[in-house]
Amino acid sequence: MPEAASAATAPNRQKFAVLKGGHRVWAISAVHGQADQLTALHDELAARLEPGDQLVYLGNLIGRGEAVLETLDEVIAFRTLFLARPGAHLCDIVHLRGAQEEMWQKLLQLQFATDPRQVLAWMLQQGVAASIKAYGGDREAAQRAAGTGVVGITRWTNELRRVMQSHPGHYQLFAALRRAALADDGSLLLVSAGLSPDRPLDAQKDSFWWGGAGFTRMSEPYQGYTRVVRGFAPDHPGLVEEAFRSTLDGGCGFGGPLLAACYGPGAELVDSIEISA
Repeated sequence: MPEAASAATAPNRQKFAVLKGGHRVWAISAVHGQADQLTALHDELAARLEPGDQLVYLGNLIGRGEAVLETLDEVIAFRTLFLARPGAHLCDIVHLRGAQEEMWQKLLQLQFATDPRQVLAWMLQQGVAASIKAYGGDREAAQRAAGTGVVGITRWTNELRRVMQSHPGHYQLFAALRRAALADDGSLLLVSAGLSPDRPLDAQKDSFWWGGAGFTRMSEPYQGYTRVVRGFAPDHPGLVEEAFRSTLDGGCGFGGPLLAACYGPGAELVDSIEISA
């Protein structure tokens, strides 16, 4: 068992999900608000699931695409179907925090930023406008609010939060996001975008959603894990299998396909799904 998952350094269950039992693990790449592609992938996945299979969404469910609400509704609906299978457990399905989910959480706390207008401008460049629109806001209103001071920004973020909470399951889904998922047999570590290879798991901080450069610098297995899998890469190379790391990103949300990959015992790739835009 790798150091990060040993009994002496057990991961914080509020931050990290632990996949138990050595079962097959399905991983779904960044979705970026493409509900139709996700629905089609879920349909294909449902036909391929085997008893004991586990499922990890690798973050970036929201942002960029126009169907943010529909995407989250689809994720919530499929979770119900997935857990209704005989022998399924709550811990068999995991949703990771990606850059888009991290920005959304920071946006709801914009009033605490040192320079709200600068922070908002950067977030808008990264695609957060789609999520703002989904919950009843718009780019222009956001920019106006960012210049109104703490009271005005708080009023604006509270309204976004209120609308989010009015959609069944959305608030609970955001609250349940994990930073990474790790198999207790040491085979798999699943992250959203990357990690820093010279930091332990509990010191990665925002490397999980902004650490793509660190991921590509990995020259040996990270803390003994057989394979590290990420679901987003800036160049969207598709499904790329290397010696001890995998990238799973076909560019969904950027005009490319949505991908899923299944890893069996020993972190070997045993199946995959591709849904074109």
